[in-house]
Amino acid sequence: MNVNEANQIGDHELKAPASTAWPVVLAFGFTLMFAGLLTNVSISLLGAVLAFCGSAGWLREVFPHEHEITVAAQHEDDAVETSRPIVERFPLAEAQRRAWLPLETYPVSAGLRGGIVGSAAMAIVACVFGLLHVGSIWYPINLLAAVLYSQSQSLSEGQLNAFHANSFLIATLLHLLGSALVGLVYGAMLPMIPRHPIFLGGVIAPVLWSSLLHSMLDLINPMLGKRVDWVWFIASQFAFGIVAGLVVVRQQRVPVKQFIPFAVRAGIEARGTRFHEEGEDK
Repeated sequence: MNVNEANQIGDHELKAPASTAWPVVLAFGFTLMFAGLLTNVSISLLGAVLAFCGSAGWLREVFPHEHEITVAAQHEDDAVETSRPIVERFPLAEAQRRAWLPLETYPVSAGLRGGIVGSAAMAIVACVFGLLHVGSIWYPINLLAAVLYSQSQSLSEGQLNAFHANSFLIATLLHLLGSALVGLVYGAMLPMIPRHPIFLGGVIAPVLWSSLLHSMLDLINPMLGKRVDWVWFIASQFAFGIVAGLVVVRQQRVPVKQFIPFAVRAGIEARGTRFHEEGEDK
């Protein structure tokens, strides 16, 4: 639109593109062209004709001159109003823009300590089971160590009830390693339920861990899968989780590093990685 045409338009009129059906014809033509590949070549020929007509018609709408219409326009000064009440912002959000809860949680090392201490409670429950079940505390220890024996299926009841130094060392290492790993997972899950670590460790974690082992124990340790008493096994898991939760509760909470950049948390010293609030010394 040139300057002369712009001067001829009144204050309450606007130039707008005129409506046209040629884009629809072009799209329908392309649809028929591809539909003919699955049906009949005549459909594709019809689609090609429609696509050509649509392209030519759409081109004539904008070249050499755009097809436009004049529409009436009314200028209105509408005041923007809202019926929403004014919400008072959270004070912490005013200072730090946004708060990601929780603000404080237990460190991952607390879960590791809880796993180590909880392993002792779990071992006590397992030994009580062996003493009441077969009259020997070495029974659950030998069952745990049998995971590394290639001929574990051929072990007799007498061998399982007797003390073996190598089996004791293997079972101790496996038990401590597994408890430490579970403790690390427990510590990583603490921010999910920061106010109830005993509930997380004594209820949720034992149920999940027992369900997982119930489906995999026959593959990990076939002998233990055949001889395990699941009532006592689940009881030992609850003992582990409750004791681990009690250890975590006694640990000091630490603030979460939610507003600190990753470079600062990783110890990377570079320009622009540190930030200061207003009023702080540079």
